[in-house]
Amino acid sequence: MGKGGEKGGESGEPETQLRCYTWEEIQKHNLRTDKWLVIERKVYNVTKWANRHPGGHRVISHCAGEDATDAFQAFHINPTLVQKFLKPLLIGELSPGEPSQDRDKNSQLVEDFRTLRKTAEDMNLFRANPLFFSLYLGHIIAMEVLAWLMVSYFGTGWITTLILACILTTSQAQAGWLQHDFGHLSVFKKSSWNHIVHKFVIGHLKGASAKWWNHRHFQHHAKPNIFKKDPDVNMLHIFVLGDTQPVEVRQSGLTVKVLREQREAGSSSLTPRKLTPVGRWVLKLMYIQHAMGKMKTILRISKLELVFFFQGVGSSLLTKRQKFLESHWFVWVTQMNHIPMEIDCEKHRDWLSSQVAATCNIEQSFFNDWFTGHLNFQIEHHLFPTMPRHNFWKVKPLVKSLCAKYGVQYEEKPLGKAFVDIVG
Repeated sequence: MGKGGEKGGESGEPETQLRCYTWEEIQKHNLRTDKWLVIERKVYNVTKWANRHPGGHRVISHCAGEDATDAFQAFHINPTLVQKFLKPLLIGELSPGEPSQDRDKNSQLVEDFRTLRKTAEDMNLFRANPLFFSLYLGHIIAMEVLAWLMVSYFGTGWITTLILACILTTSQAQAGWLQHDFGHLSVFKKSSWNHIVHKFVIGHLKGASAKWWNHRHFQHHAKPNIFKKDPDVNMLHIFVLGDTQPVEVRQSGLTVKVLREQREAGSSSLTPRKLTPVGRWVLKLMYIQHAMGKMKTILRISKLELVFFFQGVGSSLLTKRQKFLESHWFVWVTQMNHIPMEIDCEKHRDWLSSQVAATCNIEQSFFNDWFTGHLNFQIEHHLFPTMPRHNFWKVKPLVKSLCAKYGVQYEEKPLGKAFVDIVG
């Protein structure tokens, strides 16, 4: 097992005779300046490619030294096309005596999950219904237009402001769920079409950055609830999460510092209504900064917010009310599936086990589906990120059956209990 394979990967010319590597050797290449990963028993050196990775360098780095087969299949809607980018990075393959899975993972569970995915593909569950997403976008635009007309005809009086706040809260929340669909490439067959519409929805309707969202959100999906890998739980100086972090913080002597920072910030600054609006405006500033030219910036900011800006004080109150309501809606829905679940350091589990341990479902109903943007099917969404959301209920029985077979806990709860569990 020589080092010649490493040279082949960096030069962009894979060798004819592939080198064979053991898992012990592959796992050593998980550093910032040295990253290997395995996809379908093939070994790739992604050290230099990571910075050019469309999904960001962090998400691919999180899989360094591991079998990334399931993550690769989960995030790419056309693996065959992506293979052409992988080919120059190929440096070898697993030795014949090496198992396909690293770190003593249950190989039969992994194979059964991949069989389940193939079954879902054969059932056309990865094919989107154009009518569903057209109607969904239509009801968002209808609410935005209605708000426009109300501002134009009725101004920004108190009664109008309250009604508008409810309408805009609903349209913005639903636009947030819709941009999530396009961001995950779950609507169109071509990635480029998904990216274009994603930029429109998140940029024009939400006023945020598609690139920033992609780079953070895919890290969350690759390693949910994993400290130092999932940005959604890297909040040490605001909250300590899970069962192990509070103990580690206390033992490391950081407790006093963290408590002092929390006290200085004030308990009110840690509420969802404070955190999320600040984050939204930071995102908008970042997005504007990256926009090319003044005209592009104006076009990509929500026109409705420009109207509110020029309307003055009344519209300022409207914006505050809308963001107050929307931030609560967004935070409670997105956190009820993750924060009450296991939050810990990397355990190198298989794809199914790691995703189910960090997520839970909310009971299905027409209201719950609409209110959460089908994120009440969080387990299915995390297992199959590119699957159109209207098909989650179809694959759910298959997922539950597989979890039951291997004793993997599949948690589902009522909406009310999920809200209460966040507080707990």
